[in-house]
Amino acid sequence: MAAPEISPARETLTWSRALVDPALRAAVDTLPSSMRRVAGYHLGWWDEHGAATPTSAGKSVRPALVLLSAAAAGGSPREAVPAAVAVELVHNFSLLHDDVMDGDVTRRHRPTAWRLFGIGAAILAGDALLTLALDVLAASGHPASGRAMRMLSAAVQDLVDGQSSDMAFERRDEVGLAECERMATAKTAALIGCACALGALFGGRDTGEVRRLRTFGEHLGLAYQHVDDLLGIWGDSAATGKPVHSDLRNRKKSLPVVFALASDTPAGRELAALYRGPDPVADADLPRAAALVEAAGGRAWSQTKSGELLASALDQLFAADPSADLTGDQGPAATELAALARLVTRRDR
Repeated sequence: MAAPEISPARETLTWSRALVDPALRAAVDTLPSSMRRVAGYHLGWWDEHGAATPTSAGKSVRPALVLLSAAAAGGSPREAVPAAVAVELVHNFSLLHDDVMDGDVTRRHRPTAWRLFGIGAAILAGDALLTLALDVLAASGHPASGRAMRMLSAAVQDLVDGQSSDMAFERRDEVGLAECERMATAKTAALIGCACALGALFGGRDTGEVRRLRTFGEHLGLAYQHVDDLLGIWGDSAATGKPVHSDLRNRKKSLPVVFALASDTPAGRELAALYRGPDPVADADLPRAAALVEAAGGRAWSQTKSGELLASALDQLFAADPSADLTGDQGPAATELAALARLVTRRDR
């Protein structure tokens, strides 16, 4: 199957899931039964008893980025399926561990895996998915599989470093804006950049094209994190699957919050006073905390930054598109990538 010609981004996600899900399920089926049970529940395939469920497994943005990057690089999306599966496995490894570390009790409107199966089981299931991701690449038989494994391993190291910084920030009263942006780049943008680079690599492109598509993904990933941080404060719980103001309750030093705390404004100073202390912010104080972030400029700054980063990502994408015709019109795969980038950075997503 070729990448769909110009179609709505949501249809692209449906196309991607149809191509990737059979291979993803086949990979997870190779896990020991104890790990398979937890992983399948987390992925939304079945309930805690193993009965099939129609629960959504998420948008699967990262696999779609892999497949479309392969097409934009002039290759076959089908040949890039192992890379797409590997990236999705790594992403879900990180989610399983994040839920434990953050103490989150719901994901996609269901209890998190650790709440049902225990902390140890959730951590081990995440470890199993990470190992499986590298195994999928090794077994792909693609000429670039060795390089792809090293690339994905490096992205995981960045992700772990970013998560470590994120956790450390919660124990600090002051966090600089630049170091918060570095944390978000490592925690989120590195894997999204890697997804695009792996697609280009499996599409047979040279180092320059791989690098440009990686940069596209990294800029998109940081824009995505800004949007995700906004949703962590003001998102509709019916859409996000998490309680409203969840990031504020846990005193997360997210991008808009750090901007507000560093603003040296009355609202920023009042927010800093609310954020001090070891216990979660009281429920009664959460609406006030959200209002303070907005009054200190954090909401507007993150909205502006996400727009700027998206524009920068698209510049990189179209510079990397080898399928553009002589008139300068972009090829269908690059157009699809641009549409997907716009979808995932919409503030009402």
